[in-house]
Amino acid sequence: MNGEMVNFQAGDSTAGGYLATPAEPGAGVMVVQEWWGLAPQIKAVCDRLAANGFVALAPDLYHGELAQHSEMDKAGELMSTLPPERATRDMSGAIDYLLDHPNVEGSSVGVVGFCMGGMLTLLIAASEGKRIAAAAPFYGAPLGENEPDWTELTARVEGHFASVDDFFPPDSVAELEKKLRDKGKNVTFIVYPQTGHAFANEDDPLGTYNEEIAETAWSRVIEMFETELNS
Repeated sequence: MNGEMVNFQAGDSTAGGYLATPAEPGAGVMVVQEWWGLAPQIKAVCDRLAANGFVALAPDLYHGELAQHSEMDKAGELMSTLPPERATRDMSGAIDYLLDHPNVEGSSVGVVGFCMGGMLTLLIAASEGKRIAAAAPFYGAPLGENEPDWTELTARVEGHFASVDDFFPPDSVAELEKKLRDKGKNVTFIVYPQTGHAFANEDDPLGTYNEEIAETAWSRVIEMFETELNS
C-alpha cells in the first residue's frame, strides 16, 4: 500500500488530497473529511480502504487549513465558511481523478464521509448520478432546508448514525430515510443503539468512540463497496 499527497484538476482550479493505493488495481473510493479537516485519522481511513483493495482519495476541502480536536470553535468556523461551490468542485474533481487513475477499475466510485463529510457524501451522490455507485455517510445528512434535489441519486446508500446525536437527530434521519425510500431510492439508514456522534472516530475527539460498533459499521461499508463497485 502506498500513501501520498497528490494534486488534481478541479474545474478551472487545482485541488489536493491524500491518495492511498493498494498493490493491485481496484475500485475507487472518495473519503470526505470531518469538520476538523484532512486530519491524520482521515488519511488512516484511506489507508484502511487501500488495505482492503480500494484506491482511496480524500480531497482536502479546507485547502491546507486544519483544526485540532481542542479547537472546536475553529472547526465550526472552517465548516461554516467552506464555500459550497468550491467543495462540490473539489469533490467532483476528486471523482474525475479516481476514474482516470490507471489503478482504478470501473466507471463509478464509492463515497464514504463523516459528520460534515457524511452530509457532503449524500449531497455529492445526489449531484453526480451514476458516477457514484455506493455511498456510506457516517452520522451526517442534509436535513431540512439543506436537502438537495434527489432526482439524480442512483447510488446504493447505507448510512451509519448515532442514537444520541444533537447534530443529526435520529428522528430527523429516519424521516429522511422514509422520504428517500418513498422516492424509490435504495437507501438504508442504520441507527446504532447507545452510540454518540463520531462513534467511529478512533481518535475519540468527543469521548464517544465505540470500537465494537465502529467495526460492525466498517464491515458493512466494505461489504457494500465490494458488492456495488466490483459488480
